[in-house]
Amino acid sequence: MVRVAVIIKDRCKPKYCNKECIRFCPLARTGKEAIKFSEELGRPVISEVLCTGCGICVKKCPFKAIYIVNLPEELEEECVHRYGPSGFKLYRLPIVKEGKVLGLIGPNAIGKTTVLKILAGELKPNLGYVDREPSWSEIIKHFRGTELQIYFEKLSRRELKVVHKPQFIDAIPRVVKGKVRDILSRVAERNRLREVIELLHMQHILDKDVSVLSGGELQKLAIAAAYLRDGDVYLFDEPSSHLDVRERLRAAKLIRRLASEGKTVVVVEHDLAVLDYVSDYVCVLYGAPGAYGIVSLPRGVRVGINEYLDGFLTAENMRIRPEPIRFRLRPPERQKSKERILLSWSRIVKKFPGFTLEVEPGEVYRGEVVGILGPNGIGKTTFVKILANVLEPDEGVVVPYTEKVRVSYKPQYIKPTTSAIVEEVFAKIDPNYRDKWVWHELAEPLQLTHLLKRDIMELSGGELQRVAIAACLLRDAEIYLLDEPLAYLDIEQRFAVAKVLRRIAEEREVTVFVVEHDVIMQDFIADAIMVFSGEPGVHGIAHAPVGLREGMNMFLRELDVTFRRDLHTGRPRINKEGSWLDRYQKEVLKEYYYIPEKPEEEREEEE
Repeated sequence: MVRVAVIIKDRCKPKYCNKECIRFCPLARTGKEAIKFSEELGRPVISEVLCTGCGICVKKCPFKAIYIVNLPEELEEECVHRYGPSGFKLYRLPIVKEGKVLGLIGPNAIGKTTVLKILAGELKPNLGYVDREPSWSEIIKHFRGTELQIYFEKLSRRELKVVHKPQFIDAIPRVVKGKVRDILSRVAERNRLREVIELLHMQHILDKDVSVLSGGELQKLAIAAAYLRDGDVYLFDEPSSHLDVRERLRAAKLIRRLASEGKTVVVVEHDLAVLDYVSDYVCVLYGAPGAYGIVSLPRGVRVGINEYLDGFLTAENMRIRPEPIRFRLRPPERQKSKERILLSWSRIVKKFPGFTLEVEPGEVYRGEVVGILGPNGIGKTTFVKILANVLEPDEGVVVPYTEKVRVSYKPQYIKPTTSAIVEEVFAKIDPNYRDKWVWHELAEPLQLTHLLKRDIMELSGGELQRVAIAACLLRDAEIYLLDEPLAYLDIEQRFAVAKVLRRIAEEREVTVFVVEHDVIMQDFIADAIMVFSGEPGVHGIAHAPVGLREGMNMFLRELDVTFRRDLHTGRPRINKEGSWLDRYQKEVLKEYYYIPEKPEEEREEEE
């Protein structure tokens, strides 16, 4: 066995602790430097040779920054990269193939972005050596006999042009200036500008300056710019974030076009429906987030995603989650009765300069989760703000079941205005928040414990999102309103939040509204669906809440997209446009989402 000792750099705060890891280490107290403070790095460093794995430093660290684990000795030979002494370790790399799309699936901080940086040539793999940089000949020898040997040979000779669409698109306005049309014209190395503008429906933003673009518009700009460049390998890091369902499918079709042209494509994605649709094969990354990550062997898309949901990788004989994730094979029935009505509203109209939202009369019931689906700019956030009493409607009223209904609201964009410690924010909501089951369900998957001592003004967008979700759900309320709560979260975190939302609705007999573009998560969470339609940015129509089956069919009919059910996990899967099953569901069953009966013979989609 090989001992791996990691100090997670982002969590280690030696200025704010008494260096308990060093003070309480049995070997350090006897004079052996099993753990010592490095002045050069500004943090402690653990010697994996001297460390006995007693775990005392792990328990004593106030910021939970230390991780020590024993791994098989043969795995150490496959170490690809390590971020300095006591830093994150990555084992193995995925095999990439020309004309195929590889999907990478796994939690945040497990090494997916590191894999893309290595494949892009932005990060030279050090093979685990932290004291020196190995030569390209050593790296090529390490991957001898695999497809990656040829890949790195070409990369070292600069014979491989790699196009990398980064994860964090918020930084684009800081490094790129000008109008969208001019930016795309500058990077258009292939004569596809008109084609990509039409495919991604970018006509209305061409004359906008990049500094005023929304998150979704920045994402489309980044995808379009990557597609227009002439490369051999294309890497897309979370291409669907900030996009609505229709835009996600358009982006996925554009990425598929690259593979059909013989290009090598790698996609990191947390939306399982999009990952399933865009990929030809997948690799699962597992391990301990922030400490080490291992890339699995490649497997088919259906098998790979199913094994990930099962929590057990068959080829590696490795359990990565204690419980499997399963979906409902049949839609739940809404429990309608006058006694269960929690909130209702008349016809509502809200007008802005150039945009009008009309809401049909509707009602919601105790104990149900209402999913809200629709394109960007159609009025979903406006409706949620009306329910949260942030906005007043121009016409119509919202009628609660009593005079006072407590509302807990998580807005789409979180911008803290005053400095505060995260722990104090939670304590202000409830001094005994640590005793609540909600905290215990969310603290570990959302990695909230190590954020408690940090100032809310210093948190990143993803960290703010996780804190805002926990703060919203820790409040006692009858109505919970969450606007895009799953943005920035990985798959594990999304399912953790989804389970808590369902349990809150059922146990507290309250109503939860969730605005979310991830169709698979809406299927997992929702009992009812509100569909928003109309012309984005001009006129929105919010239909009354209906059952999950009716709502999904209404929504997908507008998109002209059909979903089928995976027989093993029950998860929804997108049918390829024009395939046998796509035509069968549209023309025969008239069913875009739930198939009431299996066809007489199980038939796979036409390739």
